[in-house]
Amino acid sequence: MSRIAFSLAPFLLLTGLAAAQTSPTTPAPGPAATPSGTVEPTHGTKGHKEREHEGLQNVKISLTQALDTAESKGPGRAIDADFENDGGKMYYEIKVLSSDGKLTDHHIDANSGQVIKSDNHPIESYFVRLKPADVQNAPTTLKQAVAIAEQKAGGKAAEAEIEREASTVRYKITVMTGSQSQEITVGADGKIVPNK
Repeated sequence: MSRIAFSLAPFLLLTGLAAAQTSPTTPAPGPAATPSGTVEPTHGTKGHKEREHEGLQNVKISLTQALDTAESKGPGRAIDADFENDGGKMYYEIKVLSSDGKLTDHHIDANSGQVIKSDNHPIESYFVRLKPADVQNAPTTLKQAVAIAEQKAGGKAAEAEIEREASTVRYKITVMTGSQSQEITVGADGKIVPNK
């Protein structure tokens, strides 16, 4: 038995070396260098949002126009909006909350402005603290807050969401200026809230 083990040892050693030389190495996580030599931020860094919204500057429909389309499909106000680039298929995903608590998710084509699909959803867990009355009673709508944020930053809005603030609401909007993103908070009164 020891003779078999002894004669197999060189074979196993050579096989292991060959496998080590031919198997691809996995690079350590972190910034990756592009062909031009610049460093590309990895997922989870500030650069991720910029890559996520790639193509936004070239679409024909603005987030404000998509919000108009979504809100025209039924009674209610938009409470959440995101620009999505799914392998070149660019659209806005907009959630509209009606006064009776029904949540409808609309996908709006970012170039044609057409509704791609609409789905009804139960109120999701993160909306539990947000009451339909809070949204309906806010003097500033999400669409108005988007316009305010775009004017302040001088860019195109890519994301917008509503959150409860004491007995009212406020809006968080991500605006892209070129390849940079800026988060702007707008109060229910339509005024910019300074970031902490």
